[in-house]
Amino acid sequence: MSTAIRSFAKINLGLKIGAARADRFHELRTIYQTIALHDMVRVEVQKGEGIEIHCGDPRVPTDATNTCYKVAERVMRVVKAGGRVVITIEKQLPVQGGMGAASSNAIATMIGLERELQTTIPTQAKLRIAAEVGSDLPLFLVGGTVLGVDRGQEVYALQDLPPISIVLVTPPVGVSTPKAFVAWDSLIELAQTAEAINAAGYALGEPELTAPSAAGTITTFSQSVSAWLEKVFPLQAWPASGVPASGGDRAETPLLDLVRTGIENDFERVVFPEHPELREVKRVLEREGAHYASLSGSGSTLYGLFASAAEAESAAQRMSAAGHAAVASRTVTRAEYWKAVASSQLPVASEER
Repeated sequence: MSTAIRSFAKINLGLKIGAARADRFHELRTIYQTIALHDMVRVEVQKGEGIEIHCGDPRVPTDATNTCYKVAERVMRVVKAGGRVVITIEKQLPVQGGMGAASSNAIATMIGLERELQTTIPTQAKLRIAAEVGSDLPLFLVGGTVLGVDRGQEVYALQDLPPISIVLVTPPVGVSTPKAFVAWDSLIELAQTAEAINAAGYALGEPELTAPSAAGTITTFSQSVSAWLEKVFPLQAWPASGVPASGGDRAETPLLDLVRTGIENDFERVVFPEHPELREVKRVLEREGAHYASLSGSGSTLYGLFASAAEAESAAQRMSAAGHAAVASRTVTRAEYWKAVASSQLPVASEER
């Protein structure tokens, strides 16, 4: 019998990109948030040797380039186990949609192997393996609301946001994350040139030119996140019950505070000009009532945060009728995430679509 693990998606609540580093990575700051949409990953260890991957979606690689393969290879080596590992991925999440599907599949594989082999991998070893394979993997070893720093692989558990209803749309557009970073570097180079021109123009008394710059972007994001979280959780206003201890209705406050704080995804500045149809989807989400709408990761998935499940469902239905592949879901807290992973049951059965 194989071990089945639900493999949840994530969205990015803001993403700031620093300049390229000597190791070719970029310094990042983002807030990851797990959501209820998921794939199913089945893991089985049989007699023999090697790693075998099955998936009905032809876009998913089934060779050594697959993140599940990379994780399985490392796990078997760390626990010094033998056998043939068979991994079956049942896809529901979009491929290359900016929702961390491949990374989540890989962590589900790791958890499945632990159970199949009846062993426990030390937490630090899990995090090391995850970081080696990809930047988004470690967040799925935490779940809920997570701060990502460095290149995104260094993660810190934040106090969970209260459950928020969301609408997700994945247009049939392929967005290459490496190409998006190249475009960002070009934008930064333009900004640095503009700064030099501004300095020269100032000396000559000419009008100042303006262009986006990476200078201070990481610090600004950190300050914005701190300000937002202080507003969302004033004096522990959100206890485990999800009901404000001080009384009153704060259902919309996290969304409104997010907008007021101005947390944004830097990828939008280079992805939207290349794919204007994605910018239009964001506008549609806002017109449909989203308090906050954004690209997730480098895309192509966009999401909108709504004040209630009813509003999210209605918006998703209207957008679907208009030709957008929209689906309603909600955020998943850390406790819900691990309960679902442990039991292979969704936090809310109605959200299994």
